[in-house]
Amino acid sequence: MNLQPTLSNELITLKPLQEDDFNALFEVASDKLLWEQHPNKDRYKEEKFKVFFDNAIQSKGAFAIIDNLTHKIIGSSRFYEFNKNESSIIIGYTFISREYWGTNYNNSLKKLMIDYAFQFVNRIHFHVGDTNYRSQKAVEKLGAIKIGELPDDTSPKTNWLYELKK
Repeated sequence: MNLQPTLSNELITLKPLQEDDFNALFEVASDKLLWEQHPNKDRYKEEKFKVFFDNAIQSKGAFAIIDNLTHKIIGSSRFYEFNKNESSIIIGYTFISREYWGTNYNNSLKKLMIDYAFQFVNRIHFHVGDTNYRSQKAVEKLGAIKIGELPDDTSPKTNWLYELKK
């Protein structure tokens, strides 16, 4: 499974995240309100976002989300922990500009990633912060079911573990 294919539909294109995407992606991420329900509430600060971004690049599974109409980066998401033996992968670290909240963009993003992943795995997991109610509702709308909780190594919070079966 290629963890960084280029994927697209009528609304968005997912392209492998590159080092030179930092400024455009940080422009989106610097919105403090974007992180208000997130366990890492200070990710809007450049030094905190730089750690997140560097980890995304090193993961070799991260994407820049491009709005096909404006050709601007509007967020990011990532595939990680592909497990061939368990036929599973995780989709996470997703954020999208508040300008696109309440639209079909997030659902479109997840559909692209899910449809691609289900060509290779039978189960997709999502890690969602316990106070990130918007993301919890979004993955539940996809049909994912909460199956457990995971401690978050980067904060005193908990992440919920959701599962979506093929």
